[in-house]
Formats: sequence, structure tokens, C-alpha cells
Amino acid sequence: MAANTSNGPPHVIVRGAAAGFAQEIQIGPHRLAADEPVAFGGTDTGPSPYDFLLAALGSCTSMTISLYARRKGWPLENVTVSLHHSKIHATDCAECETKVGKIDRIEREIQLTGALTSEQRSKLMEIADRCPVHQTLTSEINIRTRAV
Repeated sequence: MAANTSNGPPHVIVRGAAAGFAQEIQIGPHRLAADEPVAFGGTDTGPSPYDFLLAALGSCTSMTISLYARRKGWPLENVTVSLHHSKIHATDCAECETKVGKIDRIEREIQLTGALTSEQRSKLMEIADRCPVHQTLTSEINIRTRAV
């Protein structure tokens, strides 16, 4: 796989054989693997696509909270973000606009350590929703696909 040589953000290139689920991912100089668990027909050689989605949200959340606390000079020591993805029936989600079929639910738990006041903790929890990946996942997404 050729790496992106432009000055812009790195391309994400994913390549895999049609026979299985194992994928090779290249993001700039970084090489990763993706796969499905054995229970879903994969060989479990890497995280699943949904694992990567949760990792993107979790890492962005932690980075956003940490950056905000540093800028404010707050005594935040560590951020731990735990995430879980599931599909639920829309009728089981009172706050959701969709009322038919299934929807995706991401449960995110954030642990903040450090000598923070309750006001600082509340503000940092509010800031969590401002992470760019959270904003992307909760806004309209336009994906353009073309054959090359």
C-alpha cells in the first residue's frame, strides 16, 4: 500500500481478500489490522470495525477532555473512557427520534481522576460531547462512494 504523500490529513487505505474478513489498514505511516471475531466467521487477527469506531470516539473524548483541563489549569490526572456498542429496538429508546426498527446505541462511561471540584467534573463531562468524533457521529453524515 502506498502511503499518502500530500500535506493533508493521511488517507485511510484498507485492503483485504474477498475470502475472509481480515483487513490490512494503513493510515499514513501506521499499519493496523481489522477482522471479525471467530464467532462471526473471522479469525480475530484484529479489532472489529465497530471496535475501531468505539476506539475513535473514546480516544477523541479523552483527548478533548484532557486538552480542556490543561488549558484551564485543572488538576486532571487521568481520563478513562469505556464504551459499548449494541443494536436496540427503536421502541426501547424514549429519547430517540426513530421509532421503527433497530438503532445503534453507544454507551460511554467516563472516569476522571484528580483533585477536581464537582463543578470542574460537570464541565468536563459536558465537554466530552464536544469531541469532534462525537460531533460527527451525532450529525448528518454524507458518504460518497465511487468505483475506481
